[in-house]
This record gives sequence, structure tokens and C-alpha cells, in this order.
Amino acid sequence: MARWTTDDIPHLAGRTAVVTGANSGLGFETALALARAGARVALACRDQAKGRAALDRIRQAVPDADVRLDPLDLADLASVRKFAAGFSAEHDGLNILVNNAGVMAIPRRETADGFEMQFGTNHLGHFALTGLLLDRLLARPGARVVTVSSPAAMMGRIRFDDLQGSRRYGKWTAYGQAKLSNQLFALELDRRATD
Repeated sequence: MARWTTDDIPHLAGRTAVVTGANSGLGFETALALARAGARVALACRDQAKGRAALDRIRQAVPDADVRLDPLDLADLASVRKFAAGFSAEHDGLNILVNNAGVMAIPRRETADGFEMQFGTNHLGHFALTGLLLDRLLARPGARVVTVSSPAAMMGRIRFDDLQGSRRYGKWTAYGQAKLSNQLFALELDRRATD
């Protein structure tokens, strides 16, 4: 059986993509692969210095790439709204949304809006972003939303009685819950989109 590689990505000229957390890791590699395939790519990054470095690396690797850097802090819903409003004002559609950014196994902290940081960043921020960009996605036939999860979702459990981990917090427990939430969100979005 042949193994899939980034060489199998079809030509994406005329398509627009947003990749969160595109400054490093999977996000960077995803943005680079999409740019190589000819997509117009928005690098949505919290850390603008790291984002600029990633932008420069992509432009060095793909000199004719149509890439840009936009500020997005998923731990701050005002930033999510600002990003979505700016994107929507400039684009009439969105073909690919890659919900990739996240934090992993950190001490308990809260987002700007008072949510536990891993749940708020990894799940709620992406949930809000997808919802705010949904009209742009629906404007493009065949649009895709990719929500990056982790095998840690297998240890996850949604703790409805302590969703924010305010009574009892374990950094891996919170991470597992956030990653399970990513999977449940992706499945439900797919169910609604295909009904």
C-alpha cells in the first residue's frame, strides 16, 4: 500500500487557508505544505516574532508563496473576534481552516476570559473561530475544517461537574479533556455539515 505524503496534496491555486499556530511544529509544516501546493495561506499566530520568522522561512522555501501573518491569540476571545472580522472583511470565502494551535500539560492558568487555559485555548478558542468563520467556509464548496487532536484524547473525560478544573486540576487530565473536546467538536461539525 502506498503511503501518503505532502507530494499527494493537489494543486491549491485559488484556494485560501488559515492555519492557527503556524509558527512551529505541525502548524508550520502544514502552512509550508499548503503554500507549496499553491494555496493562499494566513499564518494565524499569537507570537508575532515567531510568526515573522516562520513567514520568512516559508518565503525562502517557496519564493512565490502567497502567505501572510495575522495576529491571533486563541486564549483571548476578543482576539478571536478581531481576527475573524478582519479575515471576513478581506475574503469572501475560506477553503481550509486548520485548527492546530494549542498548549500542552501546563500548570493551571486562565484565559483572558476566565477559562482554564488548555480547554480555553485548545478547544473553546478554535470552537469560536470556526463559528465566526463558518459563513466564509460555507461560501466555498468542498471547504474543510481540520481540527488537530492527540492520542491524549483517549485518556480524556469531559468533567461536566468541574469543566474548568477549579476544584481539582491535573495538567494531563486537562489536556486530555481539551483534546477529547476537539474530537467531539470535529465529529459533531461533520455530522451537521453532512446532514
